[in-house]
This record gives sequence, structure tokens and C-alpha cells, in this order.
Amino acid sequence: MNFPLYIAKRYLFSKSSKNAINIISLITGFAIIVGTLALFLVLSVFSGLKEFSTDFIRVSDPDLKISSEKGKSFFFTDSLISIFKDDRIAHFTKVVEEKALFSYKEKQLIAMIKGVDSNYLLVNNMDTAIYIGEWVDKEFNNSAVIGNSISSTLSLGTYDLVEPLKASVLKPGKGYINDPKTAFDQVSLQPLGIFKLTEELDSKYVFSNLKLAQELLRYESNRITAIELKLKDDNDKQEVITYFNDKLNSKFKVETREQLNAVFYRMINTENIISYLVITLIVIIALFNVAGTILMVILDKRENLKTLFSLGLSIKEIRKIFVLQGSLLTLLGLIIGLSIAISFVLLQKKFSLIMITPTLAYPVEFKLLNVLIVVLTIIVLGYISAKIASGRISQKIIQ
Repeated sequence: MNFPLYIAKRYLFSKSSKNAINIISLITGFAIIVGTLALFLVLSVFSGLKEFSTDFIRVSDPDLKISSEKGKSFFFTDSLISIFKDDRIAHFTKVVEEKALFSYKEKQLIAMIKGVDSNYLLVNNMDTAIYIGEWVDKEFNNSAVIGNSISSTLSLGTYDLVEPLKASVLKPGKGYINDPKTAFDQVSLQPLGIFKLTEELDSKYVFSNLKLAQELLRYESNRITAIELKLKDDNDKQEVITYFNDKLNSKFKVETREQLNAVFYRMINTENIISYLVITLIVIIALFNVAGTILMVILDKRENLKTLFSLGLSIKEIRKIFVLQGSLLTLLGLIIGLSIAISFVLLQKKFSLIMITPTLAYPVEFKLLNVLIVVLTIIVLGYISAKIASGRISQKIIQ
């Protein structure tokens, strides 16, 4: 066995003659366990929150979205139709999106009207977000589905046959508006359902039939603002993007779900990094207890070190003993802390030990990447602490 490692293990597991050093060693071990536990739990919680939030985005946004690079709309011609007949594409849907002024009785707000065709629910699962009523009826041209926030703001429910929801947009054209009363095109909508996803989406969209949205905007039947796609295999995404970039000209842009929600993903990732850095700072403070413990052990074992030096061990080898002791102490705390943290995360996922609401468990996600991050962070910081402490050993101390 490597002699410095043998001595390091003896120093780690044998009791010191001074009780205070034993207590300090136990406190240091406990600090490493708690630091490891906290770091892994924070990373797992943020992974869970990210998955929880992206589940909503998967409901409302497609795998890929193709829209015009210049201008708001384009014509869905026969040449475009042939491009979308690809084996890697499961379904595609045509949509028309535009800002509109919505009014109900005396209340008004600005939101997006999104006209969708009969294939829309094959691409997105928006119908699963409806908690009152039902999805847009393709047979009833004026039917609509509104967001929960829009419903609250306008004090609007479903199936109001007396007072319709009115959507207004500016008439196309150039020049000044002479008469505001005649400057808008308007349609009446009958809300059949209310959906609830996120505050942003709930206050942003009113879904209607594609034909109605086209009529409101004075679009021809083959004029749309975007095509949304669902892929058969998500692993083919990059290939499909390359395919469309080759087939479509520069007038079109292809965006992934992540690109459509770039701000959201940037915010989540930034919060994750900041939380990791804050917890790591706490862990650094805890792991510097390792340095203090090693220094105490060096002073306690001073006579032993003189003996080891007399037997032929070099200063470098004696320092190595304490680097190994600090590393072993860190590794032991890491294993215990990580075991507890992983067990808790798995139990939370299976049994929902902690609840946010009576029906919603606190989201956590077990990821091997988080395990790797914690292991590297704790081992590197523990090694640095032990290295700093062992560097205090000099020929003066052992003579």
C-alpha cells in the first residue's frame, strides 16, 4: 500500500489525543455533508422547475415554426406544400397570428388573435390546457378559446349568447386615419373554452378558426403568417432544419421551440447558474474547515511527523499525507451527503413528500449531470483546501 495513503487513513479514522480535534473533525465532516446535500438539492430543484416550465411550452409551442423573414405573411403555394411532404414530419398546421383589440361590454384589451386549422391539435396539445368548456369548433366559424387572464380582465365567460366578444384590427392601407369609427375591421366571437397555462400565455392569446382570422385581416384563403410542425422523432430536428434551409429561400426563417422561447430559457439558465454560484460560495466556506482541521492535526501529530522525517520521509511525502487525509475526509462527506440527497430526490419524485399545493408536488429532477457537477465541485474544493493546509508543513515544524 502507498505509505502516505496508509498514514492518512490512520490519521483520519483514529481518535486524536485531544478531544477538541475530534469534535472539529466531526463538525468539518458534517459541514461537507450538508454542503453536498444543499448543492445537489438546489441543482435538482432547478432541473425540476425547468422541466415543469418547459412542459407548458411543449403544450403551446411546436417542434419547429416556419415564418416569413420579411413581412408578416406569405402565400402557402403548391411548391411549399410539396416541401412539407417529408417522412420526418408527422404533422403540420397553418396559422394566422396578429395583434387585435378585444372588447366585451365596456372593457377592452390588446392581445393576439391566432387562427388555427383542423390540424392544430395534431401539432400542439393546447386542448389539454382547457379547464372550462371545449376547443374551437371547426364547424362553428365564430367560435373561440380565450386565456384565463383575458377572461378575468374582460369579466368574460363561455357561451355568452347575449353579448359577443369583439375583435378589431386596423384596416389595411396607407395614410392618416380620418374617422376612427371606420378605421377598423371587426368580427364577433363566441368563446367556447378558457385555457390556463402560464400568466404570459393566458394574457396573450385568443384562438379562433383560421378562416375567421383570415377574413378579419382580409387575407386570401392561402395566405398565412406561419406553419407549425411536429416531428416524428425529435432527434431529427437538426436534419430537418438543414433540409428546410436548403429547400426554402432566404425569405423564410426556421425556429425551434427553444428559439421561440429564448428569453425564458436564458432566464432559467441564468437563475440556475446564480443559485449554483451562491451555494458553491457556502460550500467553499464549509470546505475551508478542512484546511483548519488539517492544520490542527498537523500540530497534534508534530512529534509523529518528526519520527516519520527521521525514518526517511521527505517534506513532500509528509505534505502528501495531509493532502490525502483532507481528500479522504472530503470524499467521505461527499459520498454520505450525495447518498442522502439522491435518496431524497428519488423519494420526492415517487411519493411527493413535499407539496406546493394539495395537488402539485414540488418539482425535482434527477440528472447524472448534476451528480457530476457536485462531485467535481466538492472534490476540487476539498483538494484545494487540503493542499493549502499541507503547504504549512516545513522543516521548522518537524525539527
